[in-house]
Amino acid sequence: MEPIKVDFTGKGGDSKGSGKAAYLIPEKAGLKILLSVVGTVIAAAVVYYFMLPPLNFKSTDTYMYLGTVAVIFMGLLFFFCGAFIKPEYAEYVKKKSIPSIVIIGILVLVVGVGMVISSVFFRAKTYSDIIKVDESKTFASDIQEADFSSVPVLDNASASVLANRTLGDLAEIGKISQFEISNAFTQINYKNNPVKLTTLAYGDVFKWLKNTSAGLPGYVVINMVTQKAELVTLEEGDYIRYSTTEHFGKYLMRHVRFSYPTYIFDTPRFEIDEEGRPFWLCTVLDKTIGLFGGTDAKGVVIVDAITGEMKEYTTEEVKNSKELQWIDGIYSDSLLVEQFNYYGQYKNGFINSVLGQDGVKLATEGTNYIAKDDDVYTYTGVTSAGNDQAIIGFVLMNMRTKEANFYSVSGAKETSAMSSAQGDVQDYKYTATFPILLNISGQPTYFMSLKDSDNLVKRYAMVNVQNYQVAVTGQTIAECLKTYAEKLEQNNISVEVDIEDVENATENLEAPDGSTDTQQNSQQSEEKLLTVKGAVSDIRTAVMNGESVYFIELDGSGVYYSIKASEEEKVVIMNKGDTVTITYEDSKGEIIEAESVN
Repeated sequence: MEPIKVDFTGKGGDSKGSGKAAYLIPEKAGLKILLSVVGTVIAAAVVYYFMLPPLNFKSTDTYMYLGTVAVIFMGLLFFFCGAFIKPEYAEYVKKKSIPSIVIIGILVLVVGVGMVISSVFFRAKTYSDIIKVDESKTFASDIQEADFSSVPVLDNASASVLANRTLGDLAEIGKISQFEISNAFTQINYKNNPVKLTTLAYGDVFKWLKNTSAGLPGYVVINMVTQKAELVTLEEGDYIRYSTTEHFGKYLMRHVRFSYPTYIFDTPRFEIDEEGRPFWLCTVLDKTIGLFGGTDAKGVVIVDAITGEMKEYTTEEVKNSKELQWIDGIYSDSLLVEQFNYYGQYKNGFINSVLGQDGVKLATEGTNYIAKDDDVYTYTGVTSAGNDQAIIGFVLMNMRTKEANFYSVSGAKETSAMSSAQGDVQDYKYTATFPILLNISGQPTYFMSLKDSDNLVKRYAMVNVQNYQVAVTGQTIAECLKTYAEKLEQNNISVEVDIEDVENATENLEAPDGSTDTQQNSQQSEEKLLTVKGAVSDIRTAVMNGESVYFIELDGSGVYYSIKASEEEKVVIMNKGDTVTITYEDSKGEIIEAESVN
């Protein structure tokens, strides 16, 4: 059967005038359209299975999915009609693709209009009201003085190193080579201690095939204070069967999506209850402004990681339920920071945010977590629009209730404090963790851990927020605090700290090598301290972080030994040719920090 030629000109043959051109209809065109439709339905199901878009008109993923389906139909029609072989069928394919093109056009139009009506340009005040921020509280009265027995000293990178060390415990159940540590960490309060959590993950696809029927045998708890990591192994038969590392039906988001097809979910969060049972928290999001704007949490779907059982709660139910008190995070830190920036930027209107910028303030580029009243708070510094090199305060936002408090404190940005702390130990090339904010005798103080290249904590640092030149480090928390108090006194800032209490509170805190804080300090001072004696061949000085630092080279040493004048006053009157004995920690490099010079 020959292809049918359709003439729209009414004259027969090909049209050469202003009328429409003729086109050819493929053989069995109806069957080919049917095949295209069936293929599209199958492809749409496959795409949905893997893409998992919410079927919700407030989600741009929905429009992307529908547009993809429309494009698939046009592609299949082009294929089945053989238009890539016979271009004369292309016009027929175009005619039959008009409904798909119209659908795509409508989708683009809806998204465009939705973006406009959701724009902060028109809805600035509404955006600023998404989160309520209390600016009436003061730092010294509302933030309790630091309890160093519960101050976290690890970040995700350090926690990952410690977590990986627990994999050897899998040997007891014969699974040592089958799993690895997931790189997704969650911070919660567990039995009144700040801890980081992460699940195990399958080593590769073959190990997944071998173990998926049983599931993941446990999860890791890393105490943020003691630096102790523990692999919690579950009873056989009660392994974690639903997770973000699974595939197909037991993949967490697919399991949840098929029960809640219209919900917009945030990134799932792993938590455990007070009995240690693992759960996934899937926060349900809503767009509260226009079509796509004003993202906020309206509830949470809690998934039992073992059985897959799901229960849904509103945010108000979580806030007010004693049974759900174990939940620490419904609102992600990124969502809270986004909402605070809306508040700080647009509370006086959109025009003011661009031109006058009166009262405009924005969060700094990093966040950390603080435990307060048995809840976890996201912390971030706050800068003014005209000066992003210093903070004008900081904000604490409750990850369970969205309570937000702004505290007015002028001083250094977190990144400046990190640089200041790293400068104090630059010879070792340690890197600082993102600071947490402590109240030390009424003084807002950045506290950081200093890590080596293996992400193990080696020292601690404290930097005064209001005067970041007051920066000290110490091998132990007690030593760091003692030096910090002394330096504050030197700057005419009177503080009251009980070093003995801090020593007692931290003496049993475990270091990354398994020793206690006190043992670690003793080992460093007794085992790693070396001495060298010789004549001074060169001596130089520099002012670093407001202090005079001397660099001493001995004959034939090839290195400089650095020491602060405040730690060894006699270096001020030292000359070339003097014979000295230098004590230092075993280290390599062109510059080595000295413990003493005699």
